[in-house]
Amino acid sequence: MLCAGALMTILDGSVVTVAMPAIQSDLGFSSSGLAWIVNAYLIPFGGLLLLMGRLGDLVGRRRMFTAGLALFTVASVLCGVATGQSVLIAARAVQGVGGAMTSAVVLGMLIALFPEPREQAGAIAVFSAVGAAGGALGTFLGGALTQALSWHWIFLINLPIGIVAWIAALRVLAPDRGAGLGRGADHLGAVLVTGALMLTVYAIVGAGERPVGRTLILAALSLGLFAAFILRQARAERPLLRLRLFRSRLLTGANGVQMLMIATMFGFQYIGALYIQRVLGYGELRTGLAFLPAPVLIGVLMLGLSARTIGRFGPYRVLLAGLVLIVAGMALLSRVPASGAYVVDVLPAMLLLGAGFAGAMPAVTGLAMSGVAEEDAGLASGVFNTTQVVGGSLGLAVLTTLAASRTGELLAGGESFVSANADGYRLAFTVATGIAVAGFVVAAVVLRVAGRDSLAPAAPTRSRH
Repeated sequence: MLCAGALMTILDGSVVTVAMPAIQSDLGFSSSGLAWIVNAYLIPFGGLLLLMGRLGDLVGRRRMFTAGLALFTVASVLCGVATGQSVLIAARAVQGVGGAMTSAVVLGMLIALFPEPREQAGAIAVFSAVGAAGGALGTFLGGALTQALSWHWIFLINLPIGIVAWIAALRVLAPDRGAGLGRGADHLGAVLVTGALMLTVYAIVGAGERPVGRTLILAALSLGLFAAFILRQARAERPLLRLRLFRSRLLTGANGVQMLMIATMFGFQYIGALYIQRVLGYGELRTGLAFLPAPVLIGVLMLGLSARTIGRFGPYRVLLAGLVLIVAGMALLSRVPASGAYVVDVLPAMLLLGAGFAGAMPAVTGLAMSGVAEEDAGLASGVFNTTQVVGGSLGLAVLTTLAASRTGELLAGGESFVSANADGYRLAFTVATGIAVAGFVVAAVVLRVAGRDSLAPAAPTRSRH
C-alpha cells in the first residue's frame, strides 16, 4: 500500500517529461519557462519534506499520508483541466505539497512495519525498486497517453488511481497517534527554506532573458533567506533541522555527492527526452519506449546485485565505480550529433548511466546513514530525501537554461532548428559531465577515510561518528 501510494508521486516526476513539447505547443511556454512545469512540482516537494515529516510525527503518519494522497489527487485533476500556463504551474505546485505530505512519512512507516532487520532490508529494497520502476513507467505512460489521447490525461489518470489508493490506505493502514500539535513544528523555518529554494531556481531559470543585475539581486535574496534559515535553526526551540547533524563528515559529504549525482541524472532525463524528440524526431510513445532500458536496468541491478556488491567491496568503492560509469555515460552524450541514431548515440550512454546509478545510489545512501546516530536516523532520512529533490531541481534549472540560451543564439544566427537544438543539448550534456566529475572528486576526497570499511546494511545502528 505504501509503495503504491508513493508510486504516484514518483510517476509525476517523470510522466511530464515526454509530454513537454505537446504542452509547450498547446500553452505557449518559452523554452526556459517550460522547466517550471517540473520545477513548480519539485520545489515545494523538496522544500516541505522536512516540515511534513515533522508534522507527521505530531498528527500521525497515517493521517498525513492519506491527506497527502487526497491533496495530490485533487491537484492532478486541476493540472489535467488546465488551459493556461499559470493554472498549470499553480496546480503543479499544489501537487508538490501533496507529494511531500505523502513521501515524508513513508520510510518511517516502513521501518515501523518491519522492525526485524532482514525483513526491513527487503522492504526497503522493494521500495527502492518501485522508485526505479516508477521512472520507467512514468516516461512510458507519458508518451503513450500523450500520443493516444492528449497531455491532459497524464494528470487525469491520477484521479481513479488516487481514489483507489486513498480508500485502500484507510482500510489497510493502522491508525496511529502522533505526539500532538502542542509539541510544535518550525513553520517559519519551512517558509524560509522553501522561499530560498524557489528564489534560487527562479534566479537560474530564465537568467539569459533578464538583466544580469536582476539575476544577481535574486541570487543575493536567496542567499539571505538561506542564512536566515540557518540562523533560525540555530536558535529555534524545536528546529526543523538540527544543525549538529552536519558535523558528520559522512552525512555532509554523501549529501553533497548525491546532489551532484541527481543533478546529472535528472538533467539527462529531461534533456535526453528533448534530444530524442526534437533532434531524432521520435514521437511521444517511441520516446517513452526509448527510455525504458535505463530504469529497468536500475531496478534489476538494485534488487539483484547492488546489495551483494556493496557487501563484498564496501559502499565507498562501489560508489566510485558507479560515478565513473555515470561520467562515462554523460561524456558519450556530450558528443551526440544532429544526425544521430538512438542505438549508436543514446542507448550505450543510457545503459552506462543506468548501471552507474544502480550501484552509486544505494552506496551513497548507506554512507550517508552510517554517519548518523540512531536517534537522528529519521531526520537524516528527511535531509537525504530533500537533497535529492533540490539536486534534481537545480540541475534541471541550470542545464535547461544553458541549452535554451545556446539554441536561441544559434537560431537567431540562422542555424536550422535541428542543428541548433542538438548544439544546445550537447552543451548541457557537457556541463552535466562536469557536474558528475565534481561528484566523483567530492566522493573520492571527502568520503575516502570513513568509507573504506563501511558496510551500508549495518552502519545506521553502529555509528561511531
